[in-house]
Amino acid sequence: MFGGEKKKSVHNGGSVETLIGAQVTVRGDIHFSGGLYLEGTVHGGIHAEEGAADAHLTVAEKGVVHGEVRVPVVVVNGQLEGDVHASERVELGPRARIQGNVHYKVVEMAAGAMITGRMIHTEAPLPRQLPGPEAKAAHGEGG
Repeated sequence: MFGGEKKKSVHNGGSVETLIGAQVTVRGDIHFSGGLYLEGTVHGGIHAEEGAADAHLTVAEKGVVHGEVRVPVVVVNGQLEGDVHASERVELGPRARIQGNVHYKVVEMAAGAMITGRMIHTEAPLPRQLPGPEAKAAHGEGG
């Protein structure tokens, strides 16, 4: 399994560079880029490095996070206690259990997933739009 072979993440085919096994407990914040697959327990925040737009976190069924998560793509099949800030996408599997607010751009939620908190949609800034016909009429433009 570890002989140079990389796990593939289900959500987008991205590779997983870091695996935290089921018997591992981490106390403190984790900062990473690339893919992080969590089967163990983390007591602290999990944050993607600045500019790591391809970073993704997968929390396996037995994985547990006690802290805030700030990662572009988050896949949860386990437990998470804390707010989630996913600038791109959140995927919640049928056994996902989240206690906290989920900030997302795109969400996919399987039947059975549970959230105790709010779902907060975060929009990307809208591109500057040209004035519509109402604005032109108000300024005496158009016809």
